[in-house]
Amino acid sequence: MHEVSMQVSPDVNLFIIGAMKSGTTSLHNYLNEHPAIFMCEPKEPGFFVEELAWSKGIEWYRSLFAEANGAVVVGESSTHYTKLPVYKGVPERIARFNPNARFIYLMRDPVERAISHYWHNVRDMKWGKEWRGMLSAVKHNPQYVAFSDYAMQLRPYLDIFGRERVFATTFERMVKEPDDVVREIFEWLQLDSGFRPEGIRARWNAAPAESKRVSGFGILNRLRYSRAWDALAPAVPRSWRQIGGRLAEKRVERSLQDVAAVECYLRPILLERTEGIKAILELDFSEWTTLYRR
Repeated sequence: MHEVSMQVSPDVNLFIIGAMKSGTTSLHNYLNEHPAIFMCEPKEPGFFVEELAWSKGIEWYRSLFAEANGAVVVGESSTHYTKLPVYKGVPERIARFNPNARFIYLMRDPVERAISHYWHNVRDMKWGKEWRGMLSAVKHNPQYVAFSDYAMQLRPYLDIFGRERVFATTFERMVKEPDDVVREIFEWLQLDSGFRPEGIRARWNAAPAESKRVSGFGILNRLRYSRAWDALAPAVPRSWRQIGGRLAEKRVERSLQDVAAVECYLRPILLERTEGIKAILELDFSEWTTLYRR
């Protein structure tokens, strides 16, 4: 395993670790407005994932925070940090980097999170490339369930860093009570909790009303994101490239019937998984209306 020699850093001390499709972009921006907080850009460096940015080295990572200018809280947001079993060893690497780090974990109704995850993959022509129907995709790709298994994702952080260093709440509560949630986070960070971000009512990365997906089995789409196409594209007339782009993708309607089928399939699975996080955090998650059929 590739390792990078690291000295403990007192600087980068806050990590928004997920969950994917649970409002982390909005929270990242809310926190970044506080005068005592610096949140890095790009939002999701993913440095502590070995398969992603780990090989770029610690100096590259530190450079993302060069403009922190003495901020009390210096942080980043990478939902890749809670994507077990795909990416392993993340909390251990963070612990070697800063054993005093703090973490924020946002959870969304696990059924709705999985459905939103599916549409994210449908729209992501380069990396997601989801061309299957929703029910088939959810049944055959275990990531949709795994990333909604919040107990599995959060337990390694609690084991290594302790409950007091993890702030956990829900996407639904942040949408309904953003001022209260942000105030509680500021208090937890021991900062001025009276500060109110100007963008507190704004939402980032909201799902569009309609989606596009890879056409057919994605042959043209794989070509347009290949290295070979990068070399050939400058010599291809723009009109041809536009035609190829239109042929590589198609518009897709969101079927309520498909959603209902997926909800019925996921609900019993995720009800069982949710018992774990309820016990760990001593929360009832009554705001999760889809999971509990309300």
